[in-house]
Amino acid sequence: MPDAEAQTRPILIASNRLPFTAHRSAGGIEFKPSAGGLVTALEPVLRKRGGTWVGWPGLAQKKGETLHFEAGDDAGYEVAPVGLSETEVNRYYHGFSNRTLWPLFHSMHERAAFDRRDWEAYRAVNERFASVASGSAGDADLVWIHDYHLMLAPASLRQALPGVRIGFFLHIPFPPFDVFRLLPWDREILRGLLACDLVGFHVAGYAQNFLDCVERRLGARVDRRTQRIEWGDRTIQVGAFPIGIDFDAFANKARAAAPSPEAGRERIVLGVDRLDYTKGIPERFLGFERLLERHPEHRERVVLLQLAVPSRAQVSEYKELKREIDELVGRINGRFATASWSPIRYLYRSVPQERLVALYRDADIALVTPLRDGMNLVAKEYVACQVDEPGVLLISEVAGASETMREALAVNPYSPDETAETLHRALTMEEDERASRMASLRRRERRYNLEHWVNGFLEAAGRESQALALPLEQDFETWLEPFLARYRVALFLDYDGTLTPIVDHPADATLPEAARRGLDACAARSDTDLSMVSGRGLADIRAMIGRDDVTYAANHGLEIEGPGFEPFLHEDLPHYQARMPELTQALSESAPEGAWVEEKGHTSTFHFRQANAEDHARAADEARRIINGFGFQARDAKMAVEARPPIGWDKGRAVLHVLRSRYGPSWSERVRVVYVGDDHTDEDAFRLLEGLAITFRVGRAEEPTAASHRLGHVEDVHELLDWLAQRPTHELHES
Repeated sequence: MPDAEAQTRPILIASNRLPFTAHRSAGGIEFKPSAGGLVTALEPVLRKRGGTWVGWPGLAQKKGETLHFEAGDDAGYEVAPVGLSETEVNRYYHGFSNRTLWPLFHSMHERAAFDRRDWEAYRAVNERFASVASGSAGDADLVWIHDYHLMLAPASLRQALPGVRIGFFLHIPFPPFDVFRLLPWDREILRGLLACDLVGFHVAGYAQNFLDCVERRLGARVDRRTQRIEWGDRTIQVGAFPIGIDFDAFANKARAAAPSPEAGRERIVLGVDRLDYTKGIPERFLGFERLLERHPEHRERVVLLQLAVPSRAQVSEYKELKREIDELVGRINGRFATASWSPIRYLYRSVPQERLVALYRDADIALVTPLRDGMNLVAKEYVACQVDEPGVLLISEVAGASETMREALAVNPYSPDETAETLHRALTMEEDERASRMASLRRRERRYNLEHWVNGFLEAAGRESQALALPLEQDFETWLEPFLARYRVALFLDYDGTLTPIVDHPADATLPEAARRGLDACAARSDTDLSMVSGRGLADIRAMIGRDDVTYAANHGLEIEGPGFEPFLHEDLPHYQARMPELTQALSESAPEGAWVEEKGHTSTFHFRQANAEDHARAADEARRIINGFGFQARDAKMAVEARPPIGWDKGRAVLHVLRSRYGPSWSERVRVVYVGDDHTDEDAFRLLEGLAITFRVGRAEEPTAASHRLGHVEDVHELLDWLAQRPTHELHES
């Protein structure tokens, strides 16, 4: 539980929109309160605890224009606006957010557009939001970021404020793996969210989709039971937090509202939606049409009242949708209408809340059938307003709300037949069943209201997420057993940062006893061949391991020796050997205090870990300049820059050489490869082995990787070695 002091400290809210919207008028810029549940939910928290709301004011910023906004003297919190140009609004908001993420996350990938320019704008705007947030956070206890518009912002914020607690809540569905991976920038989105301490979704299904994508696309270690993710040296908690409404406010307004003009001799089936293709309005009309076909007894006795709130009217897709709906209403009404009755009443406009709550109260049935929805608050609002004669809620089984509103009648929105029959059931349902279902729904929604959602998320965000235990046997079984079973194993291991922790001086990186025990046990197996692939010199890595039955690929594979094949020394090395002493001398002369040069025969490494932190960037840049000037290749490593001959050879090529030399050209049919490494130099091997091996990247998770899995610590590698050594022995596959 968060302590009492933390619950009173300020928080920072970041969302696409501020709690008010700016408009230009003849008298200048005017401000109107923003509508929506998010403002209703979060403003009371900010007023109580203080803090800042970061967001876009809803007005495209003109060139050279400075927009200044204030929440008001009585607000109790600050406002930090994020200015967007007209181009950014089009590409970040209308483009990537609503033409790419919105349809994709609603599992409508055929509607999604993938435009790199929109992506670049989205990334730039997210960085700006993070910059404004970091500059406004002050002593905030939590930064709470909202929704799909800002999924990259947590990563930028984490870089600026490493110690701040970050929570994120997604207000739309998170799609399943097969849909999400269609996004060309899916890994970047996942890495952005994994900068948070807590990631929240409406329902458990979306949380499971997220865990699945993180595990399968990033190779992160996931504990599905506790819904935690190991990401380098951090642990991220994932959770389901179903959002509610201000139940009592809706119920009280419904009791006080005058009778709705629409309430008359016909029974009302009510639909209330923003005009959007995810809401399933045409499909709803087709289901109602099928009802009238199959059950003519409802003609002239029931009316479908559809309220469609205008949305994104300037977008061509939404114009097409409105035209389709208009034509559908005309066709159905033309088919069934009589002199005194039209089956569909279609209102394309907003209505005041006083009229809306009266419609909710007086409607016999609420037909809430989106094709996909994160939650759907209309269903909850209808239930709250059912203060008189109990009605019936029909809800789409693919709306998030259906997971918790179990007493509603669930329907497949794509099936007109199912919609028609479920409507018929609702229209003929006995009063005692209607009353029982509605009473249960009302009890739940009153308890799990908007305040409950806010408090639940804030409480979870205030808890420290416990680190995952060392990888368990079942983790390795899941990752490796199906791949390795009945095959010989070629195990490739880096040394520094993989078997032993990174230390200030390489000579101090002695092999821990756990690593020694695991290596010896793996090497002793008759079905396992062990190779070390290291940036160290050959004599050095041999001395560290001390075994003759191990293959050594030293200097990033420029020199290789091992049992069963001829020693290898790259044929181009003599051309560069003469220049290495002079290069090493130049690097040594450029080194600031604390930096030094490691000579490794065919390569050199410029180490700056022990130099003053403010000298790191300059020292690295100067080292790269010198290395390139001597005609060598500069490669970044951990707090170091390596000088290699520019001969197109790396750890990936070295691994391939070992595999072909030992097992022949058809090695992939004879042996299964496992590779474990920890830095940029190992990425060459990860990329070459992609799809051909199981690979592990060890350590911090900020950097992208081509490895198939991640391990957080050196100790995890020791556990992996123990599992590989102790795994069951099978009769080997004969190729």
